[in-house]
Amino acid sequence: MSNSKVMTITVIFRLTYRNLKHFYCDYVCKHMTDFFPNRVSYNRFVELQKRNIQPLAVYLKLRNLGKCSGISFIDSTPLKVSNIKREKQHKVFIGIAEKSFDTMG
Repeated sequence: MSNSKVMTITVIFRLTYRNLKHFYCDYVCKHMTDFFPNRVSYNRFVELQKRNIQPLAVYLKLRNLGKCSGISFIDSTPLKVSNIKREKQHKVFIGIAEKSFDTMG
């Protein structure tokens, strides 16, 4: 299976499904046989996908991100870094993180 086909399946998966195994086994292998006639097994696809992460990231960066307006939103879900009781032990976000409340309480 070529790199472009693996990247195409990866992009389609990210747009529609949450579970790669179900997507590949139930959708790609059954309904997309015309588009991908030389499919590989799911385990082999996962191996090929690992190899294509960097080219896919470069492609998306160069072609599909568009111009940045200066403000980028990825996700509005709060990131809970650490429990307040362990704040002295947690050194990963030192100087970046601060004590505060989020919109969820």
